[in-house]
Amino acid sequence: MPAVPIDPSPGPLSGIRVIDCSTVLAGPFCTMLLGDLGADVIKVEPPEGDATRGWGPPWVGSKADGTRTAAYYLAVNRNKRSLRLDLSREEGREVLRALLRGGDAVVENFRVGGFAKLGFSDDALRELNPRLVHLAISGFGTRGPDADKPGYDFVIQAVGGLMSITGEPDGRPMKVGVAISDVVSGLFGTVAVLAGLLARERGAGDGGSGENRPANGQRIDVSLLQSTLAVLINQAQNALVTGRAPIRRGNSHPSIVPYETFATADGEIALGVGSERQWARLGPALGLADLATDPRFATNGDRVEHRDELIPILAERFASKPGDEWLAILDAAGIPAGPILDLPAAFASPQALALGSRVGLRHPSLGAVDQVGIPFELAGTPATIRTPPPTLGEHSAEILAEAGYDTGAIARLRGAGVI
Repeated sequence: MPAVPIDPSPGPLSGIRVIDCSTVLAGPFCTMLLGDLGADVIKVEPPEGDATRGWGPPWVGSKADGTRTAAYYLAVNRNKRSLRLDLSREEGREVLRALLRGGDAVVENFRVGGFAKLGFSDDALRELNPRLVHLAISGFGTRGPDADKPGYDFVIQAVGGLMSITGEPDGRPMKVGVAISDVVSGLFGTVAVLAGLLARERGAGDGGSGENRPANGQRIDVSLLQSTLAVLINQAQNALVTGRAPIRRGNSHPSIVPYETFATADGEIALGVGSERQWARLGPALGLADLATDPRFATNGDRVEHRDELIPILAERFASKPGDEWLAILDAAGIPAGPILDLPAAFASPQALALGSRVGLRHPSLGAVDQVGIPFELAGTPATIRTPPPTLGEHSAEILAEAGYDTGAIARLRGAGVI
């Protein structure tokens, strides 16, 4: 599969340093996006490394030479430098203090209060570096009866209501196919860090605003629970308006009809009729011209009310031809539709290739570590994939040297197991 060339251009966050003390997914996804945008991201890992390094198979690298790394880790850790650091040791905490003094943002996902117990309370961080933007990611937030509970994506999808609306109507509640609560928390974290950095530069950070006020950083809290509730969007609003719990509808839409998958003579396709103009064209395209004038289906509201009458008519018609034939017909009529592709096919599609959705990347010891392309394009200051996900502690000496440690001090820290 063709790979897009790597662009080494600095991004809009060039010159910003992010200290990444997070592990697993939400925090690392956030910091990877900041790295894609040009920030210098220092990934501070515990002695055993980020847990996702062991979340395989599949693997890259070799167990024999100690480079074996799970693909899961590779998904969210490009454009970072790794520092192996034991924060249970005072020497390790002092290294982190040195990094925080020169950092612009720190991202962590310790249990609520965990970072403070290590000596990095809000007051301590402010004393170290008043301009520091501090993002704390938690499972359930910092207040309320569940604040002390560990937060895992799977559990959050359950208690956040997402699982209740995912799955077939008569089936069990299901999780989404990726850890979506972690992903959206990482996205919200990225947005919030960028806002914090902008507020700092405008003099609107913690401690006041205005021309004569200090340009400070601030603390930011993002929780998996609130992030999940926030992305329920129309389903949440439906529940708030009606007071009723939405039901699971499988692949059909609660408020738009027809907007679901249909079985054809040789597989399934996805159909999304999102406007009345598209609806007017659908009947003739399918050879069912009377649909456009049937009063039961005149508007989307009517079609939602008469869903159980309309869908069998469409299903019978779609079953009469192969999927490719229907897709060609629907495309010619300007009606949104598409095949249901697995992941290799999705990345190999002509459109995904045109967008550069797969970026070829090699690590000197891990070999090929191709990456998913960056989902946003900035014309003047493009985001870039510059470096592959690092091995554990790959940049420890380099990072400490930048922090002012000489070769002897670095050797002593390494000999003591601190780095």
